[in-house]
Amino acid sequence: MARYTESVCRICRREGTKLFLKGDRCYGAKCALTKRATVPGEHGQARARKMSEYGTQLREKQKVRKSYGVMEKQFRRYFDKAENMKGVTGENMLQLLERRLDNVVYRLGFGNSRAQARQFILHGHISVNGKKVNIPSYLVDMGDVIAIRERSYDVEQFKAMREGTGKIVPKWLTINAAELSGTVTAMPTKEDIDLTIEEHLIVEFYSR
Repeated sequence: MARYTESVCRICRREGTKLFLKGDRCYGAKCALTKRATVPGEHGQARARKMSEYGTQLREKQKVRKSYGVMEKQFRRYFDKAENMKGVTGENMLQLLERRLDNVVYRLGFGNSRAQARQFILHGHISVNGKKVNIPSYLVDMGDVIAIRERSYDVEQFKAMREGTGKIVPKWLTINAAELSGTVTAMPTKEDIDLTIEEHLIVEFYSR
């Protein structure tokens, strides 16, 4: 399986915005974008050139794709699926990305970042409706209950969570901190996403 192995802080610097890829580090003074808000590379401090229309669309696509941690082919599949759904293509695509299990685990506060949430899923710590699911791209649906498996309660990361995640959970999810579980009570919307996204630029990019 292909995956990004370089420093993820370079991604935020390249996109010029915080994508919260390093969890708690992104909120503190150690954030790479806070310390050095320039594009990575030898010419990062050079005068920025005016972005073309294609470049603006590409950067928006890359920002969203890297924020959710999916590769190019997979991201294109989400777009194609969204295009065949009823409704607005851009909003459909964002909803599909938000419904990914690794994103839901992150949104519930069970992981400090989507990458950590993905690792928990792959290691078998997460269940959906009482059954173990180890597929990060699994799409949750209305009424699904996502939980930390009981056999994983002793993992240090989850012990403290039983007293409360301390994370603001989006309105389409409800959380039961005592039982380390959360329920999908509605479908996510663009307003529930904590990242400024101009999804119409992505639609225009793939419609060229």
